[in-house]
Amino acid sequence: MNMTGIIFSNLFDENFGVLTKNRTVASLPFAGRYRFIDFVLSDMSNSNITDIGIITKSNYKSLMDHLGSCAAWDLDRKNGGVFLLPPFAAGQTTVYQGKLEALYSAFSYLEKQDRDYVLLSDSTVICNIDYEDALDYHIKSGNDLTVIANKVDADPMTSYALVMEKSRGKITDMYVDYPAVKDNSFASMGMFIMERKKLLSVIRETVSRGKKRLERDFIQHEWNNGSLSVGIFEFKGHVIRNTSISSFFANNLRLITDSDLRHDIFNPARPIYTKVRDEVPTYYGDGSQTDECLIADGCRIEGSLKNSVVFRDVKIGKNAIVKNSIIMQGSTIGEGCYIENAIIDKDADISDSAHLQGAISTPIIIEKGESV
Repeated sequence: MNMTGIIFSNLFDENFGVLTKNRTVASLPFAGRYRFIDFVLSDMSNSNITDIGIITKSNYKSLMDHLGSCAAWDLDRKNGGVFLLPPFAAGQTTVYQGKLEALYSAFSYLEKQDRDYVLLSDSTVICNIDYEDALDYHIKSGNDLTVIANKVDADPMTSYALVMEKSRGKITDMYVDYPAVKDNSFASMGMFIMERKKLLSVIRETVSRGKKRLERDFIQHEWNNGSLSVGIFEFKGHVIRNTSISSFFANNLRLITDSDLRHDIFNPARPIYTKVRDEVPTYYGDGSQTDECLIADGCRIEGSLKNSVVFRDVKIGKNAIVKNSIIMQGSTIGEGCYIENAIIDKDADISDSAHLQGAISTPIIIEKGESV
């Protein structure tokens, strides 16, 4: 495919609090056995994008451990494949603060590519998309920039990085960091397509003028000035936006109850790949109960689970009750515990008879490796 992929792995770390204290947001576990980056990386691989740069900033050891050689995504190649692009790669002396500065750290990587187009993508938006269709639209439209977006309705509680209104095939208005102002507005999915040489020119021009943010400082500014033609590729499938701890929590649980969403995201015709682990099947002890749960392999379940997401190698003790919770890999829930509306991070140890209860909008969080 005549397109290079760029993935931003760190830009939204601050939105997820202690969950990204020791990891990038791209390596945040999701849906029982995956990481955020698995979805965008799988979509790129399924779309025959074989040259992919992942822009990193900090705490990317877990990301490196997860990706390994990228064989799981068929991206362990002699020519092309996945490249981690660390900060300061272009000689800057400060860590980037926005997508434009982040792209400057990937400048030499982009300069060496021989693909004509570049796909820029966040790692927090989850969908199952064919990027070949988006590239075809971009080429035929003749626009400088294509924004991959989906239709959303007005919601005063939700803010999007970029919202556009369209009439008769043309964008009529554009908002940044603003709720969708009308029903059927188009909200960016954090995915953009641009011709590679033009993108390099944009990076040079904007960063030298102290601009940092792609949506506000470049797209909206240049569109308002009439110097940038922008088109919308409408994605009509399901979209999961993870913008905060509360949305991350809700989206995990939503996968349990919304079968249409689950089947669309995990479409067998376009598989979502992840790091392969050879685990034994999950063991269910006498008296254990599970109701509406996603449970990975390698677990030992001897208590009661309801409406929860359980990752690999988790142990649930006898007479323990877990409701509306996310239990990440390697954690242990002791006997007689009561856990509700909680996020238990990796390798946490919850002692016998502990009582942990948060609210559905503000789940209680036990940090990675913590003992309670």
